[in-house]
Amino acid sequence: MMFYMPTKVIYEPDCVISHGRDIAALGTHALIVTGHNSSQKNGSLADVTKVLDMNGVKYTVFNETEENPSVETIMKARDIGLTKGADFVIGIGGGSALDASKAVSVMMKNPESSWELMYDNSAVPEHLPLAAVPTTCGTGSEVTGVAVLTRHDLKTKLSMVHKVFPDIALCDGKYLLTAPKQLIANTAVDALSHMIESYINVSASPFSRMCAESGMKLWKSCKDFLTGDAPLDIDTANDLLTASTFGGMAIAQTGTSLPHALSYTLTYEGGIPHGAAVGAFQSGYIRNAAPSDREQVLSLTGFADTDELGQFIADISPVNVSAELLEQAAEKLLCNPKKLAVCPYRADADIIRDITGGVICSG
Repeated sequence: MMFYMPTKVIYEPDCVISHGRDIAALGTHALIVTGHNSSQKNGSLADVTKVLDMNGVKYTVFNETEENPSVETIMKARDIGLTKGADFVIGIGGGSALDASKAVSVMMKNPESSWELMYDNSAVPEHLPLAAVPTTCGTGSEVTGVAVLTRHDLKTKLSMVHKVFPDIALCDGKYLLTAPKQLIANTAVDALSHMIESYINVSASPFSRMCAESGMKLWKSCKDFLTGDAPLDIDTANDLLTASTFGGMAIAQTGTSLPHALSYTLTYEGGIPHGAAVGAFQSGYIRNAAPSDREQVLSLTGFADTDELGQFIADISPVNVSAELLEQAAEKLLCNPKKLAVCPYRADADIIRDITGGVICSG
């Protein structure tokens, strides 16, 4: 067994402010990689720039990170960071911004390289120091080495081959409080998917399952909020964010499995949000697992059976997808032996189509 988690994780109220010196210690000029406006609305960008000002650190804000960031966006951010003389990177936002910040940190450290470096298995590139400030409760990207990017040339999403763990992750649930309820639901489903796919995985170990189990217990405690109309309170926000981080720690050890591979087609071709797309396949993925694994996951998440779990996900994070697109997703997965190999049970064509055939569509 092996457990590798090099990121320093800080969980406390106002941790960005109280640990500003830890951020400032990373360099003299930060390139802040974030989305278009959410970090401004939730106060995370203001907190980060405040501590940088307090510590005499220059910064440049790149706020053009789109959902499912593309390779082209990474290179644009890289060029701006180099022009401004940035020597470290801060990612603020959900998985898109955090994943983008990882890729940018690699490309800025290797200014003479083309974008192909991100997918060059023969290279071992260094990267700039990196801080992560998560503002959603889905990807756990603040504690993983993975950066999933959109490849328009391949018409899909594909992980950068190099692992980049943030040096420090500053986690504060208050940044979730202004997020739309649907965004919270979609990202919470993504976090649950990470825990399930890590638990039911050929690389699962007692260490990775420790993280997944702890995260699923916390996630279960938030189910009433996800199905109700009550506003998000700080305790629930912290629990959702912590569950997401546990999910990130779990997949940092094992990687994801079949549902994530299937979801990329739905997101790229159908425009379905990642959390909703990956959640649509969880019921079928669990249903085909070993009985002991299936029963443990259902027990930890508080569902009587896989049908109840599937309906819960469909209710809070709905999808509307054609049979043709589901078949396209299945065909792509069946041509991906590397992803098929991480599934702990025999994932043949019949099994894959059983998983895709169980998707509950809205409307």
